[in-house]
Amino acid sequence: MDLVTGAMGMVAPKLLDLLQREYSLQACVRKEAQGLAQELEHIDAFLRKVADVPWDRLDEQVKVWAREVREASYDMEDALDIFLVHVDVEPDNDQQSQSQNVLKRALKMFRDLFSKGKRRHDIAVVIEGIKKQLQEISERRDRYRIDDSLAKPAVAMASEALDPRLAAMYREASQLIGIDKSRVQLVSMMSHSHQLGNNNGVPDDKKMMKVVSVVGVGGLGKTTLAKAVYEELRGDFKCGAFVPVGRNPDLKRVFKDILLDLDKKKKYKNLNMTILDERNLIDEIRGFLKGKRYFIVIDDIWEKQSWEIIKLVLVEDNCGSRIITTTRNSQVAKETGDVYKLQPLSHDHSRKLFYTRIFGGEEKYHGVQSDEVSDKILKKCDGVPLAIITMASLLVGKPRKVWSELYSDIGFGQHKDNPDVENTMKIFSFSYYDLPSHLRTCLLYLSAFPEDYVIEKKPLIWKWIAEGFVYKKQGNGLFELGEQYFNDLINRSMIQAVESEHDGMIEGCRVHDMVHDLIRSLSCHENSVTVLDNTNAEGILSQNKVRRLACQKYDLKHIIQAEDLEMSIVRSCIALMCRIDQCVLPLSFKLLRVLAIRHCKFKDGCHIQNLGNLLHLRYLSLRNTNVSELPEQIGNLKFLQTLDLYCTEIKELPSSISQLTQLLCLSCDFWGINRVPKGIGKLTSLEELTIRHYEFKDKYNNERMFLKELGSLGELRVLEVEIFFKDRSMQRCLVESLRNLHKIQHIRVIPHDLIASADIATWEPTASMQHLCRLSLEGFQFFRLPPWISRLHHLSYLSLRVFTMDEQDLKLLGSLAELCYVNLGDTTATVTVSKINASDSFFQKLRCFVMRRAMVQFQHEEDSTFSFHIWNGIDPMPFGSRSRNNCCVPSVVMPNLQVLNTAVFVRALKDNNGDCSNIGLEHLTSLQKVKAFVQCQGASDAEVEIAEAKLQDATFLHPNRPTIQMHRRPEDQELEEDISLPSEEEDEDKEDDRNNDNHNKDGMEDTSMRMRKRRRMIEE
Repeated sequence: MDLVTGAMGMVAPKLLDLLQREYSLQACVRKEAQGLAQELEHIDAFLRKVADVPWDRLDEQVKVWAREVREASYDMEDALDIFLVHVDVEPDNDQQSQSQNVLKRALKMFRDLFSKGKRRHDIAVVIEGIKKQLQEISERRDRYRIDDSLAKPAVAMASEALDPRLAAMYREASQLIGIDKSRVQLVSMMSHSHQLGNNNGVPDDKKMMKVVSVVGVGGLGKTTLAKAVYEELRGDFKCGAFVPVGRNPDLKRVFKDILLDLDKKKKYKNLNMTILDERNLIDEIRGFLKGKRYFIVIDDIWEKQSWEIIKLVLVEDNCGSRIITTTRNSQVAKETGDVYKLQPLSHDHSRKLFYTRIFGGEEKYHGVQSDEVSDKILKKCDGVPLAIITMASLLVGKPRKVWSELYSDIGFGQHKDNPDVENTMKIFSFSYYDLPSHLRTCLLYLSAFPEDYVIEKKPLIWKWIAEGFVYKKQGNGLFELGEQYFNDLINRSMIQAVESEHDGMIEGCRVHDMVHDLIRSLSCHENSVTVLDNTNAEGILSQNKVRRLACQKYDLKHIIQAEDLEMSIVRSCIALMCRIDQCVLPLSFKLLRVLAIRHCKFKDGCHIQNLGNLLHLRYLSLRNTNVSELPEQIGNLKFLQTLDLYCTEIKELPSSISQLTQLLCLSCDFWGINRVPKGIGKLTSLEELTIRHYEFKDKYNNERMFLKELGSLGELRVLEVEIFFKDRSMQRCLVESLRNLHKIQHIRVIPHDLIASADIATWEPTASMQHLCRLSLEGFQFFRLPPWISRLHHLSYLSLRVFTMDEQDLKLLGSLAELCYVNLGDTTATVTVSKINASDSFFQKLRCFVMRRAMVQFQHEEDSTFSFHIWNGIDPMPFGSRSRNNCCVPSVVMPNLQVLNTAVFVRALKDNNGDCSNIGLEHLTSLQKVKAFVQCQGASDAEVEIAEAKLQDATFLHPNRPTIQMHRRPEDQELEEDISLPSEEEDEDKEDDRNNDNHNKDGMEDTSMRMRKRRRMIEE
């Protein structure tokens, strides 16, 4: 579905689906329906053409017609859905009828015949209604010559005066603010420290052509930066060119521009280029560049296909040529060469640019005092220079006392007569109209959320699915496709990824305020999402054609009491931080598909009434509310796909939950729940299941039954469960169920008793799960790293408690090609892997490494290899007391590591003549964050402070200046509580378990002695 084209794309497939069902339609009705489906497809195709034209360039008559068609499409789909829902939810009483007497069976037969006859009549009525609406649409299209009107904007676009981005190419260097750091970094990437003026003596390893791609959101200053670097370095090359590309480029024109820009002697000035085709131009450019050292900037590339053709002109003659590309799409950037991600301006530079623009010069900026309003405006601009310049242009000449009023009006919906606002809107809208139809729909949907709101990824994707925005393709699940959509929007710089502080994985997104203004404006034009808050409710509630409601900090009783608001057509209701006096849903909410009530407080708590009447509901979220009970009637919601009860006060699931056979996602977070009903295994469509913190009245039997039922969920991709494991036999019961989950990708199991001893052999069947990407068993204590881990080739996330490790274990772990996150819990091992080369690909993709009870070190050796050490603070220190290496050779161990959690043993380091300055952080060129757990046992306060200062110095001297957090641990109480030594379990299989563990006994005793020794040292 496209929010611009409405539901037109969904009506034809649903109509055809209706025909394929077991309904005995008359031949004439069936033929008529097939003809209507074809007509619907034609109209949908035409609407997509309309959607590709910017709204302000559409003929007014086209706008009116498109709006009417969109609303009609919703009405058509609603009529089909009402029919299909009522057919599918009819009860099936076949089993009961077998036990009924003959008379009752006869009555049932007559009733069924009547029902089928009525159904055929209802279908005919629905089809006739669609036919009438299509006739009206077609007549208006012909009457107002819509097809002719649509062609007019194309002419206007072709004759548009100027590309609003041209100004960036001709801005004086003196006007640039906050660009110096980026310019130095980009020059460094381009030059690699060789002497640019030495055209004849380029070092051998620098002779290869190098391409660097600058990537960032529209308006961030990519063109400005590329132009500044081009001007700085151009004189060191034989020839150069700076050429814009843009959306839907005319590549013949691009090649002409390259040739003319390269040709400073005007050799080609009088050449009749109109007779040259693309191939001729490519040959001319290649001939011109042959044997020359050149510098070319290809500005504003939008898609990979354009780059694949443009790069054909780039001659690789090992002359040290350099190319810069700029793009908004990170995937395109990766395809072109090394990536430089342009960062927003700092607050100080943003403020300087803002006031310089307002007061007309940098000399007038000094001494200007900031205030709350200007800080709010700068926060809205979020370091994007174009946004800052635009906002400043609105305030020039305005007294400060009215800035606050202007701030509340700032957005694309206002100030359209200002040329800066118009240009800014165009630049941001370029990115929007470059999106394919399905991504525009998904992006516009984000207008339902407030500014600066962190939108969680998973709930958002499930909403898209419930709304029908994600089309199923063969070989892909709906969620995987939705995740691709989400990633595409990030790659195209339309949304900003929000990463988890815990593991660095993308868990949500933000929408830049300027993009948010754009999609709010477009959403208003398309009547796609209606936002209600305390500032704009009255006027909006009078618009009775509301399809999607987004309520923010709003009293929902106004919606329930609104007489003019046609609630029967509302498809989606998202309430955030709202007040809800009663838990009674309006009965008129009969077409509701999405109901998301989050961070809301119900006045009378308890349960929600009328929930069972929402037969169209696909998505239900009560997250972070005080709802304490679900009605048994929830079983009526046969089409429900997502049920999110995270952080509620619900104590138990109703037994009717097992009737939700189309449920795809069930997420719960219960404290003290006393019953998970039987029948979870009937939810065979389930893809995600999260149940935590629950207890059973009869723990042992109910939990064992629950674990067995998990094996019936063959579609499950994600399983997160916290459960009480009485003995190892329950672990085996769980693993047996997991063996049946052939699509499982994510497993997180937490023992309710915090730490459970785990046998390696018990969990070995996990290795057969070929799609497993994330494995989190941090509540289980393994004696050593399970060897079967090596067979999980797609594993990207691993969290285990491993008691000890050796060199072979560490090599095994480092060889996992996709591993991005590793947490080894409280290992007590000392391990070294030496002679590591780049060809070993040791932890090649790792981004986060967590070792809370051991210290790590990266050491560059004289033979240019690396050594990697893990030290427990008890054994002799393996890495000596070398001084910090000022030559920062990039590490071949964890070359992409961004987050490092490590212990620091203050006393043990001092005893071994070591300190925190020699752990090799300087070799981790991607490092962004360090978290140190400072073990203070046996050390004085002064010694601890010195160690912390050394560690801070190491991060300060690092080129990236990574952030550092230090947590002191004065006593070893946590160590004694956290580390549970594996032991022989007292369950029914105790003897078997003892046999499995016997070969580890000696190693365990040695390690235990070291632990006791350490504790004695602490006590002393």
